[in-house]
Amino acid sequence: MNTPSASGPAAFYPIGIPGQPWGPADVAVWRSRQRRQRSYADDVLHAVDRLRGRLEVLTYGEVAQGQERYPLQAVRVGDWRSDRPVVLVTGGVHGYETSGVSGALRFLEQHAQAHADRVRLLVVPCVSPWAYERIQRWNFEAVDPNRSFREASPSPESAALMGLVAPLRGQVLAHVDLHETTDTDETEFRPAKAARDGEAFEPGTIPDGFYLVDDAANPQPAFQRAIISAVEQVTHIAPADGRGQIIGSPVVDRGVIRYPLREWGLCAGITGARYTTTTEVYPDSPRVTPQQCSLAQVVAVEAALAFVLGQD
Repeated sequence: MNTPSASGPAAFYPIGIPGQPWGPADVAVWRSRQRRQRSYADDVLHAVDRLRGRLEVLTYGEVAQGQERYPLQAVRVGDWRSDRPVVLVTGGVHGYETSGVSGALRFLEQHAQAHADRVRLLVVPCVSPWAYERIQRWNFEAVDPNRSFREASPSPESAALMGLVAPLRGQVLAHVDLHETTDTDETEFRPAKAARDGEAFEPGTIPDGFYLVDDAANPQPAFQRAIISAVEQVTHIAPADGRGQIIGSPVVDRGVIRYPLREWGLCAGITGARYTTTTEVYPDSPRVTPQQCSLAQVVAVEAALAFVLGQD
């Protein structure tokens, strides 16, 4: 890292000029540094294709990014009778958060049909395919899809998902959005964001364990507690830091913080559901395996369903 000088702030990221937001040339440099490291077709589309015949597979759009085109797929479970509530599960809004994708697919393969007679279940395993392949937070345009769920979205992935669920507004009982908080949030993605936006980078800490994000505009503490109680059988729950916070937000209950979901353009705010949560698995702990991380996501979905259907 460069040291501060009279000429301007220190550089903390290899792209751009410190203190100045990125322009198109900087985005192009950033994009050139991204490498395809895994296959959306092999990992996601083929897994979804194996569900055909048992579950209904929908293609709800396509994202064209550079020379690549990605079909966007969702899976519907149940006969979709109008007298049944809808539960939405989303994964891979941030493509690098692996267990969100693997957990959604594992839930579909092993558990989803058990709920077919009580609920209309809609699962989108991987919202951001380009980012999934590059193990990236942002999309092709260096835009964060999970700050882009709003009108005139700059993210085609976000816009496509909003289009899929728009006809369901008022019918969705619960939405579980599957995420991770990784060590690379601190070493790569937060510095990149600060550089992109022309801001100073202020180091933070990564919580050691699983936590949830509730909706500040519609808090549901009993719902969040039910999920935490179930997931702690699988992985450890993140404690508050010395200031009583997790990633800069006050801890309102064990392993729970709150964000204003719709105001911030977050995925979990797109349906207006009564019950919403964003899971945050910690995959970099030496105390967990990738299989445990995926299982934690499944357990969170199962606990959410048990809670909301028990309230029905």
